[in-house]
Amino acid sequence: MHSDGTITITVNGEHRRIRDGITLAELAAQIGLVPEKVAVERNLEVVPRSTLAQVVVEDGDDLEIVHFVGGGDHGAKVADDRWSVAGRTFRSRLIVGTGKYKDFEQNAAAVAASGAEIVTVAVRRVNVSDPKAPMLTDYIDPKKITYLPNTAGCFDADSAIRTLRLAREAGGWDLVKLEVLGEARTLYPDMVETLRATEVLAKEGFLPMVYCVDDPIAAKRLEDVGAVAIMPLGAPIGSGLGIQNLVTIRLIVEGAKVPVLVDAGVGQASDAAVAMELGCDGVLMNTAIAEAKDPVLMAAAMKAAVEAGRMGYLAGRMQRRRYADPSSPLAGLI
Repeated sequence: MHSDGTITITVNGEHRRIRDGITLAELAAQIGLVPEKVAVERNLEVVPRSTLAQVVVEDGDDLEIVHFVGGGDHGAKVADDRWSVAGRTFRSRLIVGTGKYKDFEQNAAAVAASGAEIVTVAVRRVNVSDPKAPMLTDYIDPKKITYLPNTAGCFDADSAIRTLRLAREAGGWDLVKLEVLGEARTLYPDMVETLRATEVLAKEGFLPMVYCVDDPIAAKRLEDVGAVAIMPLGAPIGSGLGIQNLVTIRLIVEGAKVPVLVDAGVGQASDAAVAMELGCDGVLMNTAIAEAKDPVLMAAAMKAAVEAGRMGYLAGRMQRRRYADPSSPLAGLI
């Protein structure tokens, strides 16, 4: 003990002079710690927390005081997140198709499980031989779910334009999905015909959301002629291969002033999450849900994946590193 009534101890590797006669609990409080939230080792022996207020610190003691620190970062909740296309706002970023289901009941159940607020619908001839046959509108109410008429099966601009003119007449829809296919084997879009159709439809007051190749130059041209949303394919329609070119999708997102939604190629929930993590505004899918062993359960999985991917994008991905970087700090080790 020193002449001034202090003693010398070591605390976490540092020498410290303290008043003689204080307890471990008093020392912790003096340092600015809450005794109930720390563990103390004294001369290589752990001191029970219940005795910290009774154990007196002695000259020459070697103390280690530890507590828990974060091994990761903690983010705040994401606020209500919505997206808009052509002045219309939606909460769900998942758009689902209405083909390939075994019946309308299953289709309606899958839409409900997905949380989708938009469904794509094909325009087909009425069955004149049985005009009372069930119709999609009997199961999915267009007053509650936005119908997005599409031009599936059209292989030239003229047939796509004609189809959407009929759709507008039938239901008053101006927000539409345009796809003009190049050939039947790959169902890749014919971009020359797609551009022509987009320009004509936009001039006629349609609001075309356009299926296209994953090409940032083509996407920009579509936007310039009136597309209200760009919908690059992730992989061929119905293939379930997942997003094949992350780089070009990301370039389209970065360059677009209108919403970008991955359309086609999604096979599993992780594919949907990847699309959202790239910064896409949404994902459109049909086969991945309709051809699942349990379409309703898959619809729920896709809903969760889209939401998780969106939150991951908003949170901001950690930096990629070539080497390890520990979550828990190396400083302060015993």
